[in-house]
Amino acid sequence: MYDPQLVQPFRDELTSVGVAELLDESSVDTAMREPGTTLVFVNSVCGCAAGSARPGLRLSMMHGKKPDRVVTVFAGMEREATARARDYFKPYRPSSPQIALMKDGQLVHMIQRQDIEGKQPDAVAHNLTAAYDEHCS
Repeated sequence: MYDPQLVQPFRDELTSVGVAELLDESSVDTAMREPGTTLVFVNSVCGCAAGSARPGLRLSMMHGKKPDRVVTVFAGMEREATARARDYFKPYRPSSPQIALMKDGQLVHMIQRQDIEGKQPDAVAHNLTAAYDEHCS
């Protein structure tokens, strides 16, 4: 587990734009059972999370269409919640960061670390907003 004080700014970067933290397995299951669309952001301390994924998600939140809910789990912190979220992402391998768009509990769009690494935030945002346009009402 990482130092909680070290990761707090990484958490705040998401919660400040309305992203809800899921801290245990039951909160993950509850979020996944909700009807409609849920974006699940697997947060991380890595450079591509800081440089591309979190800023890209923040940019995507300015788009006209958005998921009904946006939630996050933190890899390396809430391990059980993260593992439970990743159960819903199969057959995709775990990666950090990782962004999944769920619709009525089913995975409809996945962004893995290799889709984020080396990309600018606007490219990540574009990937997300294209998925919002396709799957969100």
